[in-house]
Amino acid sequence: MAELTGAGPGAGTGAARARVAVLKPRVLAWVQDYGVYAAVLALLLFNVLFTPHFLDAANFRTQLVQVTPIVIVSLGMALVIGTQGIDLSVGSVMALAAALVVMYLGYGWLPAVLVAVIGGAAVGAAGGALVAYVGVQPIVATLALLVGVRGLANVLVPQLVEFRNPDLIALGSSSVAGIPVIVLIAATLTLIVLFVVRRTTFGRQVVAIGGNRPASELSGLPVKRVLLTVYVISGLLAALAGVLATARLQASDPTSLGLFIELSAITAVVVGGTPLTGGRIRVLSTVMGALLMQLLSATLIKHNLPQSWTQMVQAAIILAAVYATRERR
Repeated sequence: MAELTGAGPGAGTGAARARVAVLKPRVLAWVQDYGVYAAVLALLLFNVLFTPHFLDAANFRTQLVQVTPIVIVSLGMALVIGTQGIDLSVGSVMALAAALVVMYLGYGWLPAVLVAVIGGAAVGAAGGALVAYVGVQPIVATLALLVGVRGLANVLVPQLVEFRNPDLIALGSSSVAGIPVIVLIAATLTLIVLFVVRRTTFGRQVVAIGGNRPASELSGLPVKRVLLTVYVISGLLAALAGVLATARLQASDPTSLGLFIELSAITAVVVGGTPLTGGRIRVLSTVMGALLMQLLSATLIKHNLPQSWTQMVQAAIILAAVYATRERR
């Protein structure tokens, strides 16, 4: 019977392999598009069932406030990675912003914040110029800035400085309709970046350059200017995150503020489905990636597991996310 139908002993195995070959891209695509959402929902469900007091309003507020700097930094990082770049200087930019804001607080909180944000944008411009006009690899250029800018921040403010400016403190601790102001700022920035990526010419240029830079140059796109702008935005957002974190802490601490946040931001972007090879930017999924990392860390802490577990799980998630994006491309 097998000879009459042409179905040999390996026919069943061959059909199974064919089905796997068809399903695999679909599964990977689903994981890339919705995996981070499913993971966040699964963690939420787990905590609702097994973590005491997880549904308390105070707990939700704490989680949202703590993840806000990562979300803001991740938005800029997503744009940079979308161009096949990387920005390792964001944590040091946060530290520099913390130093600048407390140095100029005597002129008023708003001028101090403006100086800090401009300082962060200047660092981003330096990194962008090295990448776009000098041709330095992004990882090398921003690694140099990571070291140098952190050192500058420590020179400017060598120790922790507390302050009592009520306006700056209100920026980090006040609420509107029960929602912390810094969370509202992060949500607004998310919508702005989402609009820029999806609806503006600049956003399309960023994606095009990340997808194929030589073709973008041949087609006349302002590649160098776009790259410079992307790094400026990343520095500006990192500085703003540093200001908000400083306002929330009511103290400037350039030594430890923003330390290793570049790794959290890169993780959020990659887990959110933006490939390290550029050409694709997923803004909302990046925010969900940041929430996933925050929830994961909080869950392990609540269940008395050491911080090292968080790092190992985080590493496994990064590898899985990189595999999914690589396979899809």
